[in-house]
Parts: sequence; structure tokens; C-alpha cells
Amino acid sequence: MGNREKLISSSCATGPALEGAHIQFGMRAASGAIERVKIDPNTLEVNFRVIGEQYWQSESKSKTAKGICGSGIIDAIAELFKNGMIDKSGRFKKNIPSPRLRISDGEPEFVIAWKEETSIERDITITQQDVRNVQLAKGAIYAGAKLMMRRLGIEKLDKVILAGAFGSYIDPEKAMVSGMFPDCDLKNVYTVGNAAGDGARIALLNREKRVEADEIARKVEYIELTIEADFQKEFMEAMQIPHMKDLFPHLNGIVKDEILNQRTVFT
Repeated sequence: MGNREKLISSSCATGPALEGAHIQFGMRAASGAIERVKIDPNTLEVNFRVIGEQYWQSESKSKTAKGICGSGIIDAIAELFKNGMIDKSGRFKKNIPSPRLRISDGEPEFVIAWKEETSIERDITITQQDVRNVQLAKGAIYAGAKLMMRRLGIEKLDKVILAGAFGSYIDPEKAMVSGMFPDCDLKNVYTVGNAAGDGARIALLNREKRVEADEIARKVEYIELTIEADFQKEFMEAMQIPHMKDLFPHLNGIVKDEILNQRTVFT
């Protein structure tokens, strides 16, 4: 994060949830992984797209789904929140009239793909624990951003750049709905792909750029987030969807007002 005066960096301990680990049907982004999820706001029916398939499930009628990867997990959490099936605290609302929302082993879960739509002959679901694990991951990222903003004296973000393989495939709108990063004009949220790999190639091919990269790296100040004042407070507030207190004006019209600005729920 930076402005004209300063560049700072930090590392957020997100855990492996966004890579599919510790998710009931999580998997890496490979053939058969559900990578996109949409929920119809009227019927609460699910449409999804699987890596390796050209079309959405409603068109392809394929049976290749065998799990859900990081981008699909982010989509699913955002869609569940947008459609009022989980509240601000991430808790499932058990009174929703949908056969996809059910109780399994005493805990609620939501069916993304019925077993007839999968290659594993099992329903692919998002469980309550899955939601909690994603909240922990996204809360760490958001808290890191907030603490860096505070260090730089920034009240709002002008732009957000998503890098890396995961950053290239997640839907920026769904990521902001779930509260992965603070409010920003979605027109200024974009992906740059494998920035580290591109930088390495540039450095190998251009000695002047190698010197420039070295100079910039020496100017970047690293912040250890866990020793920052109020880290735990920021982290706990960032666990809620999209956040306990922070406003998201750029989500107006994307998420219904009564859902986006619902009363803070404590669990």
C-alpha cells in the first residue's frame, strides 16, 4: 500500500481456506472444480460453472463437478449473503424456505450442486464451518488493509490491484461483498495476473529495471501486523460480512440496503 510519500507492506495470515483447504468440498483450481456460483434471488436456485466446462451448469447439464475452488468459495459466500441466507455474522438463517438449506449432523449447510450434477455422486455443499473458515481468512486480509491505511493516514482506497493466480480469478465484486478489502470504486479494482513472475522476467531481461526494483524494495517499510495496536479488534470487526462497522457505499444497488446495512449481529 502506498501514496506519493511512502510505500508499506505486510503479510496477512489467511490460512489455506481460500485455496480450498479446510473447506468440506474444497479443492485446488483444477478440472472439475466449481469456479463460479450464482444464486437466483427469486427461486434461490443455484447456477455454477466448472473448470473445464465452457458453459454454466444450466446450459451444459454436465456431471463433472467434484469440488469447489477458491474463486467459487468467494462467489458462494457473497451470494449467500446477498440473498439473505447468511446474516452479517456469517450464521445461516434456518428459516429460509429452500430445499438446498438443510441441517446435517446438527449444523446447517447449503447445497451448491446436487449429487446428480457431480462426478462424485455426492451433494457439494457449503457448511457453516466453511463460512467460518472463509471469515477468518478474509478478516485477516481486511484487518491488514485497515491497519496499513491507518499507518499511512488513508481514509479510503483509490484503487485495489489483485495479483497472483488467485487474484486473477476471483470476482472483484464478490470479493468486496464478502468483505475481503475495504470499500472502493469497483471500476478501480483490477487484476494484473502473475505480477511476481512478470517482474522476475523483466529483471532478468533488463539490468536497469533490476536496479530500479532493488531501489524500490529498499524503500518499502514492512509492518508486523500482529504487534500493531488494536490488531485483535480490527480482526474481529473484519470477521463480519462485509464488516461490522465500515460502510460500503459502492455496494449500494448491488446488495439490498436491508441486507448490506443490517444491524450488527454478535455471536
